[in-house]
Amino acid sequence: MNTKITLAIQKNGRLNEGTLELLNRCGIKISNGTNHLKALAEGFPMEVLLLRDDDIPQYVADGVADIGILGYNEVIEKGKDISIVRELGFSRCRLSIAVPRDVTYTGRQWLSGKRIATSYPEILNKFLSENQIKAEIHTISGSVEITPGIGMADAIFEIVSSGGTLLSNNLKEVDVIIKSEAVLVANRNLDSAKAELLKKLEFRIEAVRKAQRNKYILLNAPKSKLNDIINLIPGMKSPTVLPLAIEGWCSLHSVVNEDDFWEVIGKLKEAGAEGILVVPIEKMVI
Repeated sequence: MNTKITLAIQKNGRLNEGTLELLNRCGIKISNGTNHLKALAEGFPMEVLLLRDDDIPQYVADGVADIGILGYNEVIEKGKDISIVRELGFSRCRLSIAVPRDVTYTGRQWLSGKRIATSYPEILNKFLSENQIKAEIHTISGSVEITPGIGMADAIFEIVSSGGTLLSNNLKEVDVIIKSEAVLVANRNLDSAKAELLKKLEFRIEAVRKAQRNKYILLNAPKSKLNDIINLIPGMKSPTVLPLAIEGWCSLHSVVNEDDFWEVIGKLKEAGAEGILVVPIEKMVI
């Protein structure tokens, strides 16, 4: 029988869409929709379990699922013996302390003796212990942001992404404790066949991630300025240079890291580059 690897993902919520998009870009399509607990994968020997995100660490630790995609915050909160294989670069957020907007937050010791509502009591308890703060933790499964407004808590410790939910509940973010994003996790006891499948999946993910972090750039350059321009965009090894029909000009093709993109474009213009085209990269294998 052909070996398959079992992947656990969030059934719905903020991580589901990003996970399905990543898998799709890796050439893996999930069938059966999101109204089932198990789905089939096309394009890779895999079956998918659709679960609550806070259940995924337990499923992976127990070997019911071989691997999982979930938020780093849930991995830390549950504390299960699983391996974090890699960060995935989407669903970025942070776990932060937030207080009512009219409160003057003077630092972490302000939390001493206060009531703090959270969906992440383990992470919060560790944070308080490390900072020698004694506070009362109220564990809430949902709608944590409303607790200060109804007098249940003095502060909250919760996920923040855009900050819009805090603003609508008259709260302000005052202290970022942990940054989080989607991560790929794995059972620590995968057999050799499944470990090999995990490596193949990682290869696809890395190709997609490299493509997302880089842009393909094409430009025209005078030959007299070519060395200066090449020094600005070395690319993976070196740029591709092709002659143009116009004497004294050439076309240059390379790859630019997205973090450096706008700075590099400005320098290229100053160095004499013209007709600059920037194209998204679908996959990038080095």
